[in-house]
Amino acid sequence: MISDIRVFLCDDDHLRFFGEGPCRLLHLIEETGSLRAAAMSMGMAYTKALAITRRAEKNLGFPLTARRIGGKGGGGSVLTPKAKEFLHDYETYRDACIQSSRGLYTQIFSKYADGGEDGE
Repeated sequence: MISDIRVFLCDDDHLRFFGEGPCRLLHLIEETGSLRAAAMSMGMAYTKALAITRRAEKNLGFPLTARRIGGKGGGGSVLTPKAKEFLHDYETYRDACIQSSRGLYTQIFSKYADGGEDGE
């Protein structure tokens, strides 16, 4: 028996707007310098990636990406400083939730690890 926890941020209507998918997307934008390239590497349509980013921005109240204008090197996207800070804080929170959950899981369910107290 194992425990699995997933951390999502929800809006006031309890609808998810940020979790591991958007987190990964932001990391890939930072890595590739492009929302389009990040979406492609996730096997996601550009329009879906854009919608995910815009939904998160709407709920957070600040931009996550800034566009670079095209030219000789081409355009692209970069994470805003506030997006980098948010990403760090989200991952810190997520990791703390997971660690706390593991401790609670062990504390509460360890008695079942050997098949129960009556040996079943």
